[in-house]
Amino acid sequence: MPVAQLILEIAIEHAQSIKDRRQVVRALKDRLRHDFNVSVAELDDAAIWNRATIGVAAISSSSSYVLGQLEEVEKAAHRHCVGLGAEIMDSAIMPLDEDF
Repeated sequence: MPVAQLILEIAIEHAQSIKDRRQVVRALKDRLRHDFNVSVAELDDAAIWNRATIGVAAISSSSSYVLGQLEEVEKAAHRHCVGLGAEIMDSAIMPLDEDF
């Protein structure tokens, strides 16, 4: 069964505290989960307030579907970040198994 992940590196320039960072990260995670029914998790610790790494995982019976879905998630994440006052600095979609 094809499984793939999307890694998003996010800059939150306006964050002055861990609370500011959490608000942006939580809002982004919740929106992506709700809109796409994917697994979303924060991958780093909160040592740096103005940066975050988010991981998104998806599984499907079709490798083309799961890759297409993660491309749509990436586009939506860019849109949501603009609304949250953040910016995606880097992103990468990677298959996690040999079914691709």
